[in-house]
Amino acid sequence: MTKIRTLVVDDEPIARARVVSLLRHETDIEVVGECSSGRQAIVAIESTSPDLLFLDIQMPEGDGLDLARAIQSQGAPAVVFVTAYDEYALKAFEVHALDYLLKPFSAERFRSALGHAREHVSHRRQQAERGAGATPTAKDAGMRRHRLMIKSGGRIHFVRMGDIDWCEASGNYVRVHVGAQEHLVRDTMAHLESELDPQQFVRIHRSTIVNVDRIQEMQSSFNGEYVVLLRTGMRLTLSRGYRDAIQSRLGKPI
Repeated sequence: MTKIRTLVVDDEPIARARVVSLLRHETDIEVVGECSSGRQAIVAIESTSPDLLFLDIQMPEGDGLDLARAIQSQGAPAVVFVTAYDEYALKAFEVHALDYLLKPFSAERFRSALGHAREHVSHRRQQAERGAGATPTAKDAGMRRHRLMIKSGGRIHFVRMGDIDWCEASGNYVRVHVGAQEHLVRDTMAHLESELDPQQFVRIHRSTIVNVDRIQEMQSSFNGEYVVLLRTGMRLTLSRGYRDAIQSRLGKPI
């Protein structure tokens, strides 16, 4: 088993020790170093080539966000931010952070973030094995977000992109439907679409994006247009301008 090489970066010794302690119980994790500043972290990243960073945001000699921006590239370590401040959450995901742990966090919450990191590192390794010699784009290299951050009622939680049923524009927001729940996210349809896997999501209307795995059937309406019927029973209008896109995605004429 190839272990996940992990670097812990936090200027608070107690906080750093807790993360390291939790990682010590994971047989597939190798802690390759601990750092207390951004400058130390840059040196350690160059010398240890970690797969994963647990990274504080507010630190001396360069904060975590600056560090994450500086190392963004194909093959750069995945980043899980660990911080006591929730106001940086949006900026964290702009630099493709996998998760955002708010101190104090439970062991269960930590394991959830670590599980997500495992999936990401495994996916990246599989891509590297399949695509040796190719020149992947940033998204091909695993930089696409796998979770959507939802901030509501003073709390931050996450929705896996694959769990989304459909999305609809709602003014300056996007309403994201996940099963019986819906979440209002301050984002544009164009930006959210760019973050979604194009093999899994397709736009069927200028204000609607659908997870193709949730489509049950296509139905023609009386005026010659089509309705997309989801497995949940939801009926969505398919605009004529998007018919070719969904036809190619489903692999059959409509």
